[in-house]
Amino acid sequence: MAFKKERRKFVTGLGSWAVGLWLASSRPQRQALAQSNKQCKGAVMKLPPVTMEGMISVEQAIKQRRTVRSYKPKMLHLEQLTKLLWSAQGVTDESRFKRAVPSAGALYPMDIYTVAGQDSVEQINAGVYHYESKKHLLTQVTAQDLRDEVAKAALFQTWMAEAPLNFVITAEYSRVTSKYGKRGVRYARIEAGHIGQNLFLQAEALGLKAGIVGAFHDKKLIDVMKIPRTHEPLLIMPVGYAA
Repeated sequence: MAFKKERRKFVTGLGSWAVGLWLASSRPQRQALAQSNKQCKGAVMKLPPVTMEGMISVEQAIKQRRTVRSYKPKMLHLEQLTKLLWSAQGVTDESRFKRAVPSAGALYPMDIYTVAGQDSVEQINAGVYHYESKKHLLTQVTAQDLRDEVAKAALFQTWMAEAPLNFVITAEYSRVTSKYGKRGVRYARIEAGHIGQNLFLQAEALGLKAGIVGAFHDKKLIDVMKIPRTHEPLLIMPVGYAA
């Protein structure tokens, strides 16, 4: 009996020693990961000013616009991302903060998120980013490449994950229904359509292509991206170089 008791003590001590050794050996990695997450979470990046010169005419952009579902793994320039975001929700009138798309009562219920991979855009790490229109900057929401997860939430449309960027257009209805009641929901969806077309045409002007997706699980997409639950996703638009 004494032997069994001593053996149990030895085994228990050996297990504790092994766990302690594993924790000690993995601590640097865990600390590095925690530090990395701490540095990335909420990171803010000021975007460069938008130039007003385009490569093609509006007429050409309209004529060439097509929905594309196949992309090259080619990195985009920061200026391209900047122009795309500005076209979606950028401020076009500094004195009154008017934006690039019409909005009922100038209430602007829309938010634009970008889902990027590690080599999607120069100077941009992998993650989900929120575009801050008034300050013309990006705020990082997560520090992971979630393009595959976004594609899964969109009924496993895996082609979406091939694009360097996925733009997610969301609406916070309360901003517009506070004035227009239930009708405000319709106004927000109309605004989403304007944003989508602006992204299509700007992509063409930059030598890029875009797709458009409306089939996805709303709640799953919100959970994957870790965005506010009040930001209801309406459209996902993959953007990149056509394959």
